[in-house]
Amino acid sequence: MSIISKRELDIRQPYFPENADSEDFYLGIANDLMPVMEGTEFGAAMSEGLRKHLALTLTGYLQDIVSDAGLWRSFVDANRELYGYSVPFNPAGESYIDYELNVEDVRFLAWYDVAMMDIGRRDLNPHDAGLLSMADRIHEYIESRYDDAPIEEKYNIARGLSLTDAEDQQEIFHLAHWLFNNSWLLTPAYALSLSEIVSDPEVRADKDGIELNKRLEEAVATDPTGPLALYINEWIYLMLKGKLPKEPENTTPGALHPYYEKFTKATGGKEIAYFATYDELNSFFIDALGWEKGERHLNQMSGERDFVLLVNPHRGMLLAKNVAKCIADPDNVLYDKDYARQNGIDLLTVRGACPADLLKYIYKHNLLPDACFPDSDDTGLVSSNWDFIARCYLQQYYRGD
Repeated sequence: MSIISKRELDIRQPYFPENADSEDFYLGIANDLMPVMEGTEFGAAMSEGLRKHLALTLTGYLQDIVSDAGLWRSFVDANRELYGYSVPFNPAGESYIDYELNVEDVRFLAWYDVAMMDIGRRDLNPHDAGLLSMADRIHEYIESRYDDAPIEEKYNIARGLSLTDAEDQQEIFHLAHWLFNNSWLLTPAYALSLSEIVSDPEVRADKDGIELNKRLEEAVATDPTGPLALYINEWIYLMLKGKLPKEPENTTPGALHPYYEKFTKATGGKEIAYFATYDELNSFFIDALGWEKGERHLNQMSGERDFVLLVNPHRGMLLAKNVAKCIADPDNVLYDKDYARQNGIDLLTVRGACPADLLKYIYKHNLLPDACFPDSDDTGLVSSNWDFIARCYLQQYYRGD
């Protein structure tokens, strides 16, 4: 008896609600992957629901590369454009073949699906030995079936579409909604964002689902998604053009922000400052920035510690709490190497822990050298993949305005 139903496979197909002759083969693949996973120590510890989700993700990957549907190709191409590698965390070996089945791909997808979908394993080390052992077993099985996998022309719904052809706009609209709502690669990274939408009190109070549908429709247009936290128009452009759209150039930086001169004068030219307590922070607001004396400014921060203030010449000032001990700045007397080793990764993986502009400043100046995944001393894995990690985990908290 199938554990994964045909319906569960069907709703992930880009041509749904139509059917295709190849579906029985791929449904068999998905169900065969269940005992493969369960036969490993790591997979046996996963819930059945998570095993099903990973099986469907890997089946989608197989369908995509067999049909050359372009989603995996686009992800690899974007990685190379952004970072110079094919797949995060897994250097491509000599046997790596572009856009075909590779063990490095399967290792990444196993990490990605588990880390994004299981809140209890969200901080999973991509090089966890048990994870890699399970991924290698999965790859062995898929490889044994790879040559038999049928090409399904219906799966490649992006083929031949043009961004400039008005007649293709309806198909592009359909592609966008499939990518955002049902595709095997993009949806795992959006799981937490979706949970935040669904748990919103206004959405929960609407029993007819009108507010939920409204929020989901808005999300397609406004939220980044997928492992690279690209906006859906970026994913579409990448799939149809083979490259990311160019970022608009800001040729007019704007006027100097009023806080900038006062801030840098007080810090001896530094754009960043650290404060152990709220009282120290409040004194800086008053003495350095000229805020009203005798007031407890931003009093909601009075119970917090280890503050960081960062000023930008044109964007103004931002404040982060409970992060100063992680930042290895020679001017930061609060820096604690052991604490940073244990907690530095949170700045890249916990939404709201560190503002995006501060995170980028930290890495531009190499101020987070101790961050590593739990149960690992491999700081290089994080330092060489920090932007990808931030995109994947933080999504709109990293790429949003």
